Amino acid sequence: MVNVSNILTKFEKKITIKLFNLKIMNYSTLKKTVALSFVSLVAAGAAIAQSSSDTSHASTTAAKIFGGRAQYRTWNIGINAGVTSPFLATGGTNGTTDYTANFGYDLTIRKQLAHSFGLQADIMGYGSQVGGTNSTPRAGVSSFTTTIAYAGSLDAVVNVATIDYLRRKNAINFYFTGGLGLVAYNPVLTLANGTTIDNKNKHNGSNTYAKEMFVPVGLGVKFRLSDRVALNFGYTENFVDGDYFDGIKNPATPLHKDKYSYAYGGLEVSLGSSAKPNLDWVNPVAMMYDELNDPTLRQEVQALKGRVSNVEKAVDDLKKDSDGDGVADQFDKCPNTPAGTVVDGSGCPLKIPAPIDTSVFMRKGAVVQGAAVPTAYANIQFEFDSSGLRPTAFPILDATSADLRSSKKTITVAGYASSEGTAAHNLRLSKDRANAVKTYLVNSGVEAKHIKVKGYGETNPVADNSTEAGRELNRRVEFKK
Repeated sequence: MVNVSNILTKFEKKITIKLFNLKIMNYSTLKKTVALSFVSLVAAGAAIAQSSSDTSHASTTAAKIFGGRAQYRTWNIGINAGVTSPFLATGGTNGTTDYTANFGYDLTIRKQLAHSFGLQADIMGYGSQVGGTNSTPRAGVSSFTTTIAYAGSLDAVVNVATIDYLRRKNAINFYFTGGLGLVAYNPVLTLANGTTIDNKNKHNGSNTYAKEMFVPVGLGVKFRLSDRVALNFGYTENFVDGDYFDGIKNPATPLHKDKYSYAYGGLEVSLGSSAKPNLDWVNPVAMMYDELNDPTLRQEVQALKGRVSNVEKAVDDLKKDSDGDGVADQFDKCPNTPAGTVVDGSGCPLKIPAPIDTSVFMRKGAVVQGAAVPTAYANIQFEFDSSGLRPTAFPILDATSADLRSSKKTITVAGYASSEGTAAHNLRLSKDRANAVKTYLVNSGVEAKHIKVKGYGETNPVADNSTEAGRELNRRVEFKK
Protein backbone atom coordinates (compact mmCIF):
# COMPACT_ATOMS: atom_id res chain seq x y z
CA MET A 1 0.00 0.00 0.00
CA VAL A 2 1.22 3.49 -0.86
CA ASN A 3 2.32 5.52 2.17
CA VAL A 4 0.24 8.67 1.70
CA SER A 5 1.89 10.77 4.41
CA ASN A 6 5.45 10.13 3.12
CA ILE A 7 4.52 11.05 -0.45
CA LEU A 8 2.75 14.23 0.66
CA THR A 9 5.73 15.26 2.80
CA LYS A 10 8.14 14.84 -0.11
CA PHE A 11 5.97 16.82 -2.52
CA GLU A 12 5.29 19.58 0.01
CA LYS A 13 9.05 20.05 0.38
CA LYS A 14 9.48 20.16 -3.41
CA ILE A 15 6.68 22.73 -3.77
CA THR A 16 8.20 24.91 -1.03
CA ILE A 17 11.65 24.89 -2.64
CA LYS A 18 10.28 25.63 -6.11
CA LEU A 19 8.09 28.51 -4.93
CA PHE A 20 10.96 29.97 -2.90
CA ASN A 21 13.20 30.04 -5.98
CA LEU A 22 10.56 31.59 -8.30
CA LYS A 23 12.19 35.02 -8.15
CA ILE A 24 15.72 33.88 -8.90
CA MET A 25 15.06 31.41 -11.71
CA ASN A 26 15.19 32.52 -15.31
CA TYR A 27 11.97 32.49 -17.32
CA SER A 28 12.64 29.37 -19.40
CA THR A 29 13.75 27.29 -16.41
CA LEU A 30 10.75 28.48 -14.41
CA LYS A 31 8.28 27.32 -17.04
CA LYS A 32 9.88 23.90 -17.25
CA THR A 33 10.02 23.53 -13.47
CA VAL A 34 6.39 24.50 -12.93
CA ALA A 35 5.18 22.20 -15.72
CA LEU A 36 7.26 19.28 -14.45
CA SER A 37 6.11 19.79 -10.87
CA PHE A 38 2.46 19.97 -11.90
CA VAL A 39 2.65 16.81 -14.02
CA SER A 40 4.50 14.97 -11.25
CA LEU A 41 1.94 15.95 -8.63
CA VAL A 42 -0.98 14.96 -10.85
CA ALA A 43 0.56 11.55 -11.56
CA ALA A 44 1.33 10.97 -7.88
CA GLY A 45 -2.16 12.09 -6.89
CA ALA A 46 -3.77 9.69 -9.35
CA ALA A 47 -1.65 6.80 -8.05
CA ILE A 48 -2.42 7.58 -4.42
CA ALA A 49 -6.12 8.06 -5.13
CA GLN A 50 -6.29 4.77 -7.03
CA SER A 51 -4.53 2.96 -4.19
CA SER A 52 -6.87 4.51 -1.63
CA SER A 53 -9.91 3.52 -3.64
CA ASP A 54 -8.70 -0.03 -4.16
CA THR A 55 -7.88 -0.62 -0.50
CA SER A 56 -11.23 0.68 0.73
CA HIS A 57 -13.52 -1.08 -1.73
CA ALA A 58 -14.74 -3.52 0.89
CA SER A 59 -16.11 -0.82 3.17
CA THR A 60 -19.73 0.20 2.85
CA THR A 61 -21.36 3.45 3.77
CA ALA A 62 -24.07 3.68 6.37
CA ALA A 63 -25.77 6.41 4.34
CA LYS A 64 -29.03 5.64 2.58
CA ILE A 65 -30.45 6.92 -0.68
CA PHE A 66 -32.82 9.86 -0.11
CA GLY A 67 -31.59 10.06 3.49
CA GLY A 68 -30.70 13.76 3.25
CA ARG A 69 -27.46 15.72 3.75
CA ALA A 70 -27.41 15.18 7.52
CA GLN A 71 -25.94 11.69 7.02
CA TYR A 72 -22.82 13.10 5.28
CA ARG A 73 -19.88 15.38 5.98
CA THR A 74 -20.61 18.46 3.86
CA TRP A 75 -18.11 21.12 5.04
CA ASN A 76 -14.64 21.23 3.48
CA ILE A 77 -11.66 23.55 3.96
CA GLY A 78 -8.72 23.78 1.58
CA ILE A 79 -5.43 25.60 1.18
CA ASN A 80 -3.73 26.03 -2.20
CA ALA A 81 -0.63 27.64 -3.65
CA GLY A 82 0.39 28.22 -7.22
CA VAL A 83 1.39 30.53 -10.03
CA THR A 84 -0.38 33.66 -11.26
CA SER A 85 -0.23 35.27 -14.70
CA PRO A 86 -1.90 38.18 -16.52
CA PHE A 87 -2.33 35.86 -19.50
CA LEU A 88 -5.22 33.41 -19.95
CA ALA A 89 -5.18 29.95 -21.49
CA THR A 90 -8.24 30.98 -23.53
CA GLY A 91 -6.35 33.94 -25.07
CA GLY A 92 -7.25 37.63 -25.32
CA THR A 93 -5.39 40.94 -25.45
CA ASN A 94 -2.98 42.05 -22.72
CA GLY A 95 -1.22 45.21 -21.62
CA THR A 96 2.18 43.49 -21.83
CA THR A 97 3.84 41.21 -24.32
CA ASP A 98 5.10 38.67 -21.78
CA TYR A 99 4.03 37.42 -18.36
CA THR A 100 5.93 36.91 -15.18
CA ALA A 101 5.07 33.85 -13.14
CA ASN A 102 4.38 35.00 -9.60
CA PHE A 103 3.43 33.28 -6.40
CA GLY A 104 -0.17 33.18 -5.16
CA TYR A 105 -2.05 31.29 -2.49
CA ASP A 106 -5.66 31.00 -1.38
CA LEU A 107 -7.98 29.52 1.23
CA THR A 108 -11.32 27.85 0.37
CA ILE A 109 -14.33 26.97 2.51
CA ARG A 110 -17.02 24.91 0.77
CA LYS A 111 -20.48 23.65 1.68
CA GLN A 112 -21.44 20.63 -0.41
CA LEU A 113 -25.19 20.74 -1.08
CA ALA A 114 -25.33 17.60 -3.23
CA HIS A 115 -22.82 15.05 -4.44
CA SER A 116 -22.51 17.07 -7.66
CA PHE A 117 -22.96 20.68 -6.44
CA GLY A 118 -21.61 22.99 -3.73
CA LEU A 119 -21.03 26.64 -2.78
CA GLN A 120 -17.49 27.81 -2.02
CA ALA A 121 -15.94 30.91 -0.50
CA ASP A 122 -12.48 31.51 -2.04
CA ILE A 123 -10.06 34.05 -0.58
CA MET A 124 -6.70 34.74 -2.23
CA GLY A 125 -4.12 35.60 0.41
CA TYR A 126 -2.43 38.92 1.12
CA GLY A 127 0.73 39.49 -0.88
CA SER A 128 -0.13 37.36 -3.89
CA GLN A 129 1.17 39.03 -7.02
CA VAL A 130 0.49 39.21 -10.77
CA GLY A 131 3.08 40.60 -13.16
CA GLY A 132 4.02 41.11 -16.79
CA THR A 133 6.82 42.56 -18.89
CA ASN A 134 7.26 44.20 -22.29
CA SER A 135 10.11 42.92 -24.43
CA THR A 136 10.00 46.36 -26.00
CA PRO A 137 8.58 49.07 -23.73
CA ARG A 138 5.01 50.10 -24.56
CA ALA A 139 4.03 53.71 -23.91
CA GLY A 140 7.19 53.94 -21.84
CA VAL A 141 6.19 50.99 -19.59
CA SER A 142 8.68 48.17 -19.16
CA SER A 143 6.79 45.97 -16.66
CA PHE A 144 4.14 45.90 -13.94
CA THR A 145 3.65 44.02 -10.70
CA THR A 146 0.23 44.02 -9.05
CA THR A 147 0.04 43.08 -5.39
CA ILE A 148 -3.27 41.63 -4.22
CA ALA A 149 -4.41 42.56 -0.73
CA TYR A 150 -7.32 40.13 -1.03
CA ALA A 151 -9.52 38.61 -3.70
CA GLY A 152 -12.65 37.07 -2.22
CA SER A 153 -15.38 35.36 -4.23
CA LEU A 154 -18.42 33.15 -3.79
CA ASP A 155 -18.35 30.34 -6.33
CA ALA A 156 -20.62 27.57 -7.47
CA VAL A 157 -18.74 24.27 -7.73
CA VAL A 158 -20.14 21.60 -10.06
CA ASN A 159 -18.68 18.09 -9.88
CA VAL A 160 -18.85 16.09 -13.11
CA ALA A 161 -18.47 12.36 -13.82
CA THR A 162 -19.23 11.54 -10.17
CA ILE A 163 -20.89 8.19 -10.95
CA ASP A 164 -18.41 5.33 -11.20
CA TYR A 165 -19.44 1.91 -12.51
CA LEU A 166 -15.94 0.44 -12.19
CA ARG A 167 -15.18 1.08 -8.49
CA ARG A 168 -17.31 1.34 -5.39
CA LYS A 169 -15.77 4.68 -4.40
CA ASN A 170 -14.81 7.53 -6.69
CA ALA A 171 -11.07 8.10 -6.84
CA ILE A 172 -11.00 11.21 -9.03
CA ASN A 173 -13.47 14.12 -9.25
CA PHE A 174 -13.47 16.69 -12.03
CA TYR A 175 -15.18 20.01 -11.36
CA PHE A 176 -16.04 23.42 -12.80
CA THR A 177 -16.34 26.68 -10.85
CA GLY A 178 -17.89 30.06 -11.50
CA GLY A 179 -18.87 32.99 -9.30
CA LEU A 180 -18.51 36.66 -8.40
CA GLY A 181 -16.01 38.44 -6.15
CA LEU A 182 -14.21 41.60 -5.07
CA VAL A 183 -10.46 42.16 -5.47
CA ALA A 184 -8.35 44.82 -3.71
CA TYR A 185 -5.02 45.46 -5.42
CA ASN A 186 -2.16 47.89 -6.03
CA PRO A 187 -0.31 47.93 -9.38
CA VAL A 188 3.32 49.18 -9.54
CA LEU A 189 4.68 50.21 -12.95
CA THR A 190 8.36 50.16 -13.97
CA LEU A 191 9.10 52.57 -16.77
CA ALA A 192 11.65 52.13 -19.49
CA ASN A 193 14.05 54.50 -17.67
CA GLY A 194 13.88 52.41 -14.50
CA THR A 195 11.51 54.73 -12.63
CA THR A 196 8.70 53.05 -10.67
CA ILE A 197 5.19 54.43 -10.21
CA ASP A 198 3.47 53.24 -7.05
CA ASN A 199 0.00 54.67 -6.32
CA LYS A 200 -0.49 52.90 -3.01
CA ASN A 201 -2.52 55.08 -0.62
CA LYS A 202 -3.46 57.29 -3.61
CA HIS A 203 -6.26 55.30 -5.23
CA ASN A 204 -9.42 57.36 -5.64
CA GLY A 205 -7.86 60.03 -3.45
CA SER A 206 -6.36 58.32 -0.40
CA ASN A 207 -7.39 54.67 -0.57
CA THR A 208 -4.60 52.17 0.01
CA TYR A 209 -5.84 49.78 -2.68
CA ALA A 210 -7.99 49.96 -5.77
CA LYS A 211 -11.07 47.73 -5.65
CA GLU A 212 -12.93 46.06 -8.50
CA MET A 213 -15.51 43.34 -8.95
CA PHE A 214 -14.30 40.26 -10.80
CA VAL A 215 -15.76 37.03 -12.22
CA PRO A 216 -13.75 33.82 -11.59
CA VAL A 217 -14.28 30.87 -13.95
CA GLY A 218 -12.28 27.69 -13.53
CA LEU A 219 -11.89 23.96 -13.65
CA GLY A 220 -9.95 21.39 -11.71
CA VAL A 221 -9.46 17.84 -10.57
CA LYS A 222 -9.35 16.26 -7.11
CA PHE A 223 -7.68 13.03 -6.10
CA ARG A 224 -9.09 11.17 -3.13
CA LEU A 225 -6.29 10.35 -0.67
CA SER A 226 -8.62 9.18 2.10
CA ASP A 227 -12.18 9.65 3.29
CA ARG A 228 -11.10 12.98 4.77
CA VAL A 229 -8.21 14.33 2.64
CA ALA A 230 -8.06 15.12 -1.10
CA LEU A 231 -5.31 16.44 -3.37
CA ASN A 232 -6.62 19.38 -5.41
CA PHE A 233 -5.33 20.89 -8.68
CA GLY A 234 -7.08 23.64 -10.61
CA TYR A 235 -6.93 26.56 -12.97
CA THR A 236 -8.99 29.75 -12.68
CA GLU A 237 -9.40 32.66 -15.07
CA ASN A 238 -10.40 35.91 -13.35
CA PHE A 239 -12.09 38.67 -15.35
CA VAL A 240 -11.72 42.07 -13.63
CA ASP A 241 -14.37 44.72 -14.16
CA GLY A 242 -11.87 47.46 -14.98
CA ASP A 243 -8.75 48.35 -16.99
CA TYR A 244 -6.50 49.35 -14.10
CA PHE A 245 -5.48 45.97 -12.67
CA ASP A 246 -2.15 46.04 -14.55
CA GLY A 247 -1.80 49.82 -14.00
CA ILE A 248 -1.86 50.40 -17.76
CA LYS A 249 -4.86 52.15 -19.27
CA ASN A 250 -5.12 52.30 -23.03
CA PRO A 251 -7.31 55.24 -24.16
CA ALA A 252 -7.61 53.63 -27.60
CA THR A 253 -9.54 50.69 -26.14
CA PRO A 254 -11.84 52.19 -23.46
CA LEU A 255 -13.91 48.98 -23.20
CA HIS A 256 -10.90 46.75 -22.48
CA LYS A 257 -11.06 44.80 -19.21
CA ASP A 258 -8.05 43.33 -17.40
CA LYS A 259 -7.76 39.73 -16.36
CA TYR A 260 -5.40 37.28 -14.68
CA SER A 261 -5.12 33.54 -14.16
CA TYR A 262 -4.19 31.31 -11.26
CA ALA A 263 -2.91 27.73 -11.57
CA TYR A 264 -2.75 26.01 -8.20
CA GLY A 265 -2.41 22.83 -6.22
CA GLY A 266 -3.19 22.03 -2.61
CA LEU A 267 -4.95 19.93 -0.04
CA GLU A 268 -8.61 19.86 0.96
CA VAL A 269 -9.87 18.43 4.26
CA SER A 270 -13.43 17.32 5.02
CA LEU A 271 -14.76 18.50 8.39
CA GLY A 272 -17.17 16.61 10.63
CA SER A 273 -17.68 13.23 12.23
CA SER A 274 -15.53 10.36 10.99
CA ALA A 275 -18.60 8.13 11.25
CA LYS A 276 -20.13 9.97 8.28
CA PRO A 277 -18.93 9.66 4.68
CA ASN A 278 -17.81 12.68 2.66
CA LEU A 279 -20.58 13.80 0.28
CA ASP A 280 -17.93 14.73 -2.30
CA TRP A 281 -17.07 11.09 -2.90
CA VAL A 282 -20.51 9.51 -2.79
CA ASN A 283 -21.16 7.00 -5.58
CA PRO A 284 -24.96 6.61 -5.99
CA VAL A 285 -24.51 3.37 -7.94
CA ALA A 286 -22.71 1.72 -5.00
CA MET A 287 -25.33 2.98 -2.55
CA MET A 288 -28.18 1.51 -4.61
CA TYR A 289 -26.30 -1.76 -4.95
CA ASP A 290 -25.73 -1.96 -1.19
CA GLU A 291 -29.38 -1.30 -0.40
CA LEU A 292 -30.61 -3.86 -2.93
CA ASN A 293 -28.02 -6.38 -1.75
CA ASP A 294 -28.83 -5.89 1.94
CA PRO A 295 -29.45 -9.34 3.56
CA THR A 296 -32.19 -7.88 5.75
CA LEU A 297 -33.98 -6.52 2.68
CA ARG A 298 -33.65 -9.88 0.95
CA GLN A 299 -35.17 -11.62 3.98
CA GLU A 300 -38.04 -9.13 4.00
CA VAL A 301 -38.64 -9.70 0.29
CA GLN A 302 -38.70 -13.47 0.80
CA ALA A 303 -41.09 -13.09 3.73
CA LEU A 304 -43.30 -10.85 1.62
CA LYS A 305 -43.31 -13.45 -1.16
CA GLY A 306 -44.43 -16.05 1.39
CA ARG A 307 -47.25 -13.82 2.61
CA VAL A 308 -48.35 -13.13 -0.97
CA SER A 309 -48.39 -16.89 -1.69
CA ASN A 310 -50.56 -17.47 1.38
CA VAL A 311 -52.97 -14.76 0.30
CA GLU A 312 -53.14 -16.17 -3.23
CA LYS A 313 -53.86 -19.65 -1.82
CA ALA A 314 -56.58 -18.23 0.43
CA VAL A 315 -58.14 -16.44 -2.53
CA ASP A 316 -58.03 -19.66 -4.59
CA ASP A 317 -59.76 -21.48 -1.72
CA LEU A 318 -62.42 -18.79 -1.59
CA LYS A 319 -63.02 -19.13 -5.32
CA LYS A 320 -63.18 -22.94 -5.29
CA ASP A 321 -66.66 -24.27 -6.25
CA SER A 322 -66.61 -28.06 -6.44
CA ASP A 323 -70.25 -28.60 -7.46
CA GLY A 324 -70.33 -25.65 -9.89
CA ASP A 325 -73.49 -24.10 -8.44
CA GLY A 326 -71.94 -20.58 -8.24
CA VAL A 327 -71.45 -20.64 -4.43
CA ALA A 328 -67.88 -21.09 -3.10
CA ASP A 329 -67.26 -24.25 -1.06
CA GLN A 330 -66.53 -22.23 2.08
CA PHE A 331 -70.06 -20.77 1.98
CA ASP A 332 -71.91 -23.73 0.41
CA LYS A 333 -74.28 -25.24 2.99
CA CYS A 334 -75.51 -27.83 0.50
CA PRO A 335 -72.43 -29.26 -1.25
CA ASN A 336 -72.62 -31.60 -4.23
CA THR A 337 -75.93 -30.25 -5.58
CA PRO A 338 -76.77 -31.78 -8.99
CA ALA A 339 -75.66 -29.86 -12.05
CA GLY A 340 -78.18 -27.30 -13.24
CA THR A 341 -79.90 -26.95 -9.87
CA VAL A 342 -81.01 -23.42 -9.08
CA VAL A 343 -79.65 -22.56 -5.63
CA ASP A 344 -79.96 -19.69 -3.19
CA GLY A 345 -77.11 -17.68 -1.62
CA SER A 346 -76.19 -20.53 0.73
CA GLY A 347 -75.88 -23.07 -2.10
CA CYS A 348 -79.10 -24.95 -1.29
CA PRO A 349 -81.80 -25.71 -3.89
CA LEU A 350 -84.16 -22.78 -4.28
CA LYS A 351 -87.83 -23.50 -3.56
CA ILE A 352 -89.89 -21.55 -6.09
CA PRO A 353 -93.63 -21.21 -5.23
CA ALA A 354 -96.10 -22.17 -7.91
CA PRO A 355 -97.40 -19.23 -9.96
CA ILE A 356 -100.77 -17.81 -8.98
CA ASP A 357 -103.53 -17.95 -11.56
CA THR A 358 -105.00 -14.45 -11.39
CA SER A 359 -107.61 -15.25 -14.02
CA VAL A 360 -109.87 -16.65 -11.32
CA PHE A 361 -109.86 -13.40 -9.31
CA MET A 362 -113.28 -11.77 -9.16
CA ARG A 363 -114.80 -8.71 -7.59
CA LYS A 364 -115.98 -8.68 -4.01
CA GLY A 365 -118.61 -11.32 -3.27
CA ALA A 366 -117.83 -13.47 -6.32
CA VAL A 367 -117.73 -17.24 -5.78
CA VAL A 368 -115.94 -19.83 -7.82
CA GLN A 369 -117.04 -23.44 -7.37
CA GLY A 370 -118.44 -22.64 -3.97
CA ALA A 371 -115.28 -20.92 -2.55
CA ALA A 372 -114.65 -17.19 -1.88
CA VAL A 373 -111.90 -15.64 -4.05
CA PRO A 374 -109.52 -12.82 -3.04
CA THR A 375 -111.30 -9.46 -2.85
CA ALA A 376 -109.82 -6.53 -4.74
CA TYR A 377 -109.25 -3.37 -2.72
CA ALA A 378 -109.36 -5.26 0.61
CA ASN A 379 -107.13 -3.89 3.39
CA ILE A 380 -103.46 -4.96 3.37
CA GLN A 381 -102.14 -5.90 6.83
CA PHE A 382 -98.50 -5.50 8.02
CA GLU A 383 -96.22 -6.86 10.73
CA PHE A 384 -95.17 -4.69 13.68
CA ASP A 385 -92.86 -1.81 12.67
CA SER A 386 -92.54 -3.21 9.12
CA SER A 387 -93.42 -2.02 5.62
CA GLY A 388 -92.71 -5.39 3.98
CA LEU A 389 -95.64 -7.09 2.22
CA ARG A 390 -96.92 -10.36 3.63
CA PRO A 391 -97.42 -13.28 1.19
CA THR A 392 -101.14 -13.17 2.06
CA ALA A 393 -101.30 -9.69 0.49
CA PHE A 394 -100.25 -10.85 -2.98
CA PRO A 395 -103.65 -12.31 -4.08
CA ILE A 396 -105.44 -9.10 -3.00
CA LEU A 397 -102.92 -6.90 -4.78
CA ASP A 398 -103.06 -9.03 -7.93
CA ALA A 399 -106.86 -8.74 -8.00
CA THR A 400 -106.61 -4.99 -7.42
CA SER A 401 -104.03 -4.67 -10.20
CA ALA A 402 -106.22 -6.54 -12.66
CA ASP A 403 -109.16 -4.25 -11.95
CA LEU A 404 -107.08 -1.04 -12.20
CA ARG A 405 -105.57 -2.11 -15.53
CA SER A 406 -108.97 -2.81 -17.00
CA SER A 407 -110.86 0.14 -15.55
CA LYS A 408 -108.09 2.79 -15.77
CA LYS A 409 -109.50 4.36 -12.60
CA THR A 410 -107.40 6.41 -10.15
CA ILE A 411 -107.16 5.46 -6.47
CA THR A 412 -105.43 6.71 -3.31
CA VAL A 413 -103.36 4.27 -1.27
CA ALA A 414 -103.67 5.30 2.40
CA GLY A 415 -101.15 3.96 4.93
CA TYR A 416 -101.72 3.62 8.67
CA ALA A 417 -99.84 2.48 11.79
CA SER A 418 -100.65 1.31 15.30
CA SER A 419 -99.96 3.59 18.25
CA GLU A 420 -96.60 2.10 19.37
CA GLY A 421 -93.69 4.51 18.96
CA THR A 422 -93.68 8.25 18.31
CA ALA A 423 -96.15 9.98 16.06
CA ALA A 424 -93.38 11.08 13.67
CA HIS A 425 -92.03 7.54 13.35
CA ASN A 426 -95.50 6.13 12.74
CA LEU A 427 -96.16 8.76 10.06
CA ARG A 428 -93.04 7.73 8.18
CA LEU A 429 -93.92 4.05 8.60
CA SER A 430 -97.43 4.60 7.22
CA LYS A 431 -95.99 6.33 4.12
CA ASP A 432 -93.51 3.46 3.61
CA ARG A 433 -96.38 0.94 3.75
CA ALA A 434 -98.41 2.89 1.21
CA ASN A 435 -95.37 3.17 -1.12
CA ALA A 436 -94.73 -0.58 -0.81
CA VAL A 437 -98.25 -1.27 -2.10
CA LYS A 438 -97.90 1.27 -4.92
CA THR A 439 -94.57 -0.26 -5.97
CA TYR A 440 -96.12 -3.71 -6.22
CA LEU A 441 -99.06 -2.43 -8.30
CA VAL A 442 -96.82 -0.45 -10.65
CA ASN A 443 -94.54 -3.46 -11.13
CA SER A 444 -97.62 -5.55 -12.00
CA GLY A 445 -98.55 -3.21 -14.87
CA VAL A 446 -100.65 -0.40 -13.33
CA GLU A 447 -99.70 3.07 -14.53
CA ALA A 448 -98.14 5.09 -11.71
CA LYS A 449 -100.24 8.15 -12.55
CA HIS A 450 -103.36 6.25 -11.46
CA ILE A 451 -102.02 5.69 -7.94
CA LYS A 452 -101.71 8.39 -5.25
CA VAL A 453 -100.03 7.77 -1.90
CA LYS A 454 -100.93 9.23 1.49
CA GLY A 455 -99.62 8.41 5.00
CA TYR A 456 -101.84 9.03 8.04
CA GLY A 457 -99.65 7.66 10.80
CA GLU A 458 -101.52 6.38 13.88
CA THR A 459 -104.65 8.47 13.19
CA ASN A 460 -108.04 7.02 12.17
CA PRO A 461 -107.64 3.63 13.94
CA VAL A 462 -110.20 0.97 12.98
CA ALA A 463 -109.69 -0.94 16.22
CA ASP A 464 -108.67 -0.44 19.83
CA ASN A 465 -104.88 0.23 20.14
CA SER A 466 -104.91 -1.01 23.74
CA THR A 467 -105.02 -4.66 22.59
CA GLU A 468 -102.66 -6.54 20.31
CA ALA A 469 -105.56 -7.72 18.16
CA GLY A 470 -106.67 -4.16 17.65
CA ARG A 471 -103.16 -2.93 16.91
CA GLU A 472 -102.75 -5.67 14.25
CA LEU A 473 -105.85 -4.37 12.44
CA ASN A 474 -104.55 -0.79 12.59
CA ARG A 475 -101.26 -1.76 10.82
CA ARG A 476 -102.86 -1.50 7.39
CA VAL A 477 -103.19 0.05 3.97
CA GLU A 478 -106.61 1.05 2.61
CA PHE A 479 -107.66 1.80 -0.97
CA LYS A 480 -109.71 4.95 -1.46
CA LYS A 481 -111.44 5.52 -4.77
